[in-house]
Amino acid sequence: MTIDPELVRKLLHEMVRIRRFEEKSAELYSAGKIRGFLHLYIGEEAVATGAMQALRPEDAVFATYREHGHALVRGISAGAIMAEMYGKAEGCSRGRGGSMHLFDAATKFYGGNAIVAGALPMAVGCALAQKMQRRSELTACFFGEGAVAEGEFHESLNLAELWKVPALFLCENNLYAMGTALERSEADTDLVEKAGSYNVPAKSVDGMDVIAVMRAVQEAADLVRAGNGPCFLEFRTYRFRAHSMFDAELYRSKAEVERWKQHCPIAGFVARATREGWLAAGELEAIEAEVALEVGQAVAFAEAGTWEPVDQLTRDVYTERAQS
Repeated sequence: MTIDPELVRKLLHEMVRIRRFEEKSAELYSAGKIRGFLHLYIGEEAVATGAMQALRPEDAVFATYREHGHALVRGISAGAIMAEMYGKAEGCSRGRGGSMHLFDAATKFYGGNAIVAGALPMAVGCALAQKMQRRSELTACFFGEGAVAEGEFHESLNLAELWKVPALFLCENNLYAMGTALERSEADTDLVEKAGSYNVPAKSVDGMDVIAVMRAVQEAADLVRAGNGPCFLEFRTYRFRAHSMFDAELYRSKAEVERWKQHCPIAGFVARATREGWLAAGELEAIEAEVALEVGQAVAFAEAGTWEPVDQLTRDVYTERAQS
């Protein structure tokens, strides 16, 4: 994959977009504008940004409850995402899903799923449908390493390999499932080995390096598209913020977090791009200005949004209580 200035700018722009959008979301949550749960993607920007470059518009994408970054890069507007977190009718899920349930059929972004490992069986089903209909697309499923401890992970990989479905399993290993360290929940912490036990081709990737992510996903996607069945990638990454806005973060030291911040995907990419001559002078400042404008407009859109009318409360409710 050729590294040209246009691609470098795109990668940097998307990572900065995610970072600033998430920082603004944290600010708005603290101000009481966003309610419910909020899980920030700060520190993991390279995974969503790099992976999405290898996916096509016709591919299906499933994600976890830490999905703002994936949704942004996939093409859902910042305004629609922000309005959704505000609970406004103009949100991508009409304000009914909130932060954890972003959904957009137009971009084939099928969640946003609050259940750990809950998207895995759905992704396998979607990929099976793609195969049975002889379509050329694939299904990409993002999930955290905590999902590997769930039964759905093992059932899904087993069936995906048995049926040779076009599924791309993308594991974002940030070392902590909520507040539980990987070594405290998994007897075997080698996630690549677990996927390989189902004969699924598997590889571990530096999830803090956007180019490494992009190249690994492109290679895996090519294998899947060629009809070879599923692939599994583990991205070694780290979230710089707590699990959620409710998390007291007592399970890891500040020193550990600071060590990982030295591997910031954005700062690292800027340094590399500058060193290699990929980034023109003033480009980062221009990107920051563009992103600031976009995030500001997203907030204004959400603020101006409307609440769903009370008479729509039972819309999409499939059953009604029987009359006594």
